[in-house]
Amino acid sequence: MIKIIATAESVDQAKALIAAGVDNITIGDADFALRVPTALSYEDIREITHLAHDAHKTVTVAVNALMHVEMMAQIKPYLDFLQEISVDQISVGDAGVVFVLQRDGYRLPYIYDASTLVTSARQVNFWASQGAIGAVLARELPKAELEALSDHLDVPAEFLVYGATVIHHSKRPLLQNYFNFIQADSEKEGKNRQANHFISEPKHDETHYSIFEDKHGTHIFANDDINMMTELADLVQMGFTNWKLDGIFTRDTDFVAIVERFIEAKELIEAGTFDIQQATRLDQAVRELHPAGRTLSHGFYDLDPKKIK
Repeated sequence: MIKIIATAESVDQAKALIAAGVDNITIGDADFALRVPTALSYEDIREITHLAHDAHKTVTVAVNALMHVEMMAQIKPYLDFLQEISVDQISVGDAGVVFVLQRDGYRLPYIYDASTLVTSARQVNFWASQGAIGAVLARELPKAELEALSDHLDVPAEFLVYGATVIHHSKRPLLQNYFNFIQADSEKEGKNRQANHFISEPKHDETHYSIFEDKHGTHIFANDDINMMTELADLVQMGFTNWKLDGIFTRDTDFVAIVERFIEAKELIEAGTFDIQQATRLDQAVRELHPAGRTLSHGFYDLDPKKIK
């Protein structure tokens, strides 16, 4: 059975996504979540969790930050809160958090999410042996490698079918530092989590690596966002049925509408009526809703593994 997993930027958007038919809502706070569309308050997290459970849906809370000593000293009250409101699972990339979960007997199932590091079945299965109930696959896996690992996973793997791919993370607030350097008011310049800031390679003006800044530093994303609409049938054939849609750069109702197109694709596949014409129609609809100025591709999916460095 195909599962649709979508980020939510607000309580209202979560309500719309649940009504649209998503299976899982992914959210996070400012202190312990990396690259969530909006850092939500504890009350928002509580309300979204209750809304999802009332609709028989699940919630994943991102606890996937790089945990420094001072963060680890503060994490137990947050884990206590997440357990108290009965979130279904958390996503974790730091072994220190796994240690705390095990040491203190938390009843919080976790998904292993170490971003670009999760590239092999052996790695996924190691964390499964340490209690992980799933894993988030790296975005940089080509089709040939996905085919090779699909039959060897002991737990379900989450695969990004729509959204941006991070390629660099610095703990420094580089964007803020830039505005400080040029003596500009970052707020007046439109510097916020949703602003369209890009960098380009020298002599390649067409490149547009988007920049996102949060409490954890500066994140730089790949030139193209991911749109796997035309490859969904192949992903299902390989056994990848946990589809993640990330709205970090696609906001509000446009993101909900894109999620609805993937839900339609899911229903067509499950009914056995998803063909190239349907895929092309839905792919075009996603492209029309996607933010202007941002390009879409399959990312690494079509690449020859031998050519990836």
